[in-house]
Amino acid sequence: MSWIEDEAALAALYGTPGPASTRKVADRLTDGYRRWIEASRFAILATVGEGGVDASPRGDDGPVVRVADDRTLLLPDWRGNDRIDSLRNVVADGRVSLLFLAPGSGNVIRVRGRARVGVSPDLLASFERGGKRPRSVLAVSVEAVYFQCARAVIRSGLWSAEPVEGLPTAGEMLAEASRGDEGGAEYDAAWAGRAARTMW
Repeated sequence: MSWIEDEAALAALYGTPGPASTRKVADRLTDGYRRWIEASRFAILATVGEGGVDASPRGDDGPVVRVADDRTLLLPDWRGNDRIDSLRNVVADGRVSLLFLAPGSGNVIRVRGRARVGVSPDLLASFERGGKRPRSVLAVSVEAVYFQCARAVIRSGLWSAEPVEGLPTAGEMLAEASRGDEGGAEYDAAWAGRAARTMW
């Protein structure tokens, strides 16, 4: 097996990117990037911490983030598994990246920047819905934003593919990982009701 060990070898292998690949990068939200991000209900948040790199899905039934201004995105932390891996990483390091997806579009919008965990009452109250508030809000300072070409989404058939049959359930995977201490059929049977009660 051969390995690439330095950037010079990478450059020799891949060559120079075309103008469109470099000129699409902005240091703030242009109108088009803002409109695209405001239409996205799903994002993947990548963070860096002592334990390494982590990526976490984030979703909402409306825009997944609020655009505060052309350099700031606000991401409410709604109910999850309470592991707080991403938040712990942000407190320790602050570097983040977000990938925004929108059903039916092959493009993906990438944002790179730095984040802080906000907990001021006014900020949390501004996201209130049905009497519930997020416990914190990530404020992401945008350093770079650009679109990723659609090839990966097109190759995968992401929006047109049939559902994958035979996938293990969350309960089955939890039972395996915990050596039978947690999970199983009871976990799966209770999931829909538990999710409905604890969505926000």
